[in-house]
Amino acid sequence: QVLLVESGGGLVQAGGSLRLSCAASGRTFSGYVMGWFRQAPGKEREFVARILWSGSTYYVDSVKGRFTISRDNANNTVYLPMNSLKPEDTAVYYCAARTPSAAKFDYWGQGTQVTVSS
Repeated sequence: QVLLVESGGGLVQAGGSLRLSCAASGRTFSGYVMGWFRQAPGKEREFVARILWSGSTYYVDSVKGRFTISRDNANNTVYLPMNSLKPEDTAVYYCAARTPSAAKFDYWGQGTQVTVSS
């Protein structure tokens, strides 16, 4: 079992920055694919970014150039610095994990609220 705990959310003005963190525990972090998702009010949860154990990254188009996913494998932590935030980035942000061979993310954090005011 993998336990994920997010932190770093909050209220920020448009154009501002926040950095989300996700601490993983419970079993070995080795090899896991880590991702960030978000869910805005009244909308379905959407993929934001993911990072492989190797450090290879992938982003949804709407955050490219503004968000950067990274991981510290030694400390079992994943980060999501978010710059140039927009009101449409307002959502609950979730950290997720899966094994390399899994078809979907099957471990989820409890979420952290990000609110961007205009």
